[in-house]
Amino acid sequence: MGLLQRLLGIERRPGEPEPLGDARFDSAVAWPDGPVVVFFFSLWCSECQVIHGLLNELGPRYAPRARFYRLDIAKNPAAPARLNITGVPRLVVFREGRPVDSAAGLMPIDSLEEWLERHIGAGPGGGESGTEEKGGNPR
Repeated sequence: MGLLQRLLGIERRPGEPEPLGDARFDSAVAWPDGPVVVFFFSLWCSECQVIHGLLNELGPRYAPRARFYRLDIAKNPAAPARLNITGVPRLVVFREGRPVDSAAGLMPIDSLEEWLERHIGAGPGGGESGTEEKGGNPR
């Protein structure tokens, strides 16, 4: 039963991306205790399904130091429009409500892990200053 609940998104492990909508977006990304990673996706996007699976695998490693959310751009168009997000999959790292880096498109698990380490793995303060980008500007 646990596997079926996990596949349907009913049961999550800590660190797996939780659903996020436009109504809670600003308060969720303003978390002051560390970085927030938002995964912008669409259900029709096969690359998004792969990235979602990779985040489910990697996210629990970072659970105490970061928060992970997923936002369906078809159901919640306001936040992606404000950030000028026009394509999915797109990952954006926020610090205290501000986007600091983004990554677009499908990437192998080792590249995704490196990207997460750069922003989360360095402990307090995260990784780089947020000036580096992989895959484009979050705006």
